[in-house]
Amino acid sequence: MAIKLDQIDCRILHELQRDASLSQRALSEKVGLSQNACWRRLKALEEAGAIRNRTLVLNREAVGAGLVVFVMIRTRHHSADWLETFRRHVAQIEDVVDVFRIGGEYDYMLKIVTRDMASYDACYRRLISQIELETVTSFFAMEAIEEQRPIPLTPTRG
Repeated sequence: MAIKLDQIDCRILHELQRDASLSQRALSEKVGLSQNACWRRLKALEEAGAIRNRTLVLNREAVGAGLVVFVMIRTRHHSADWLETFRRHVAQIEDVVDVFRIGGEYDYMLKIVTRDMASYDACYRRLISQIELETVTSFFAMEAIEEQRPIPLTPTRG
């Protein structure tokens, strides 16, 4: 269920998505609240589950993880048990940074971030080693035009 957000909540979340390292003082100045009021709002957003964690975005190239691969998977298995096995399996593969169950021609989409083609091949071999997959199709990103953009937020009505 979606959390009710007002204009100030949206501004707080927007600023933190852009820079999670903001000090309490800087955040309160950006959203136009006192530090105490901002802190109370932030704590309420965390307790409501609007904020899952605070992280930083790395420059992939600078840290030697310049290859991004989108992997589309089709399977013949659609049971809850198979899904749980698949979920546990991909969670153990460090290079898999995002996993989505999707509708359409494929069943799952993975985003893999790794060093190079040899590293991707090792990741691919690990992916197919312990679980039956019908089709695995890989798309290699040539350039990240926009990446890690903030989630757009609008105040909740009602």
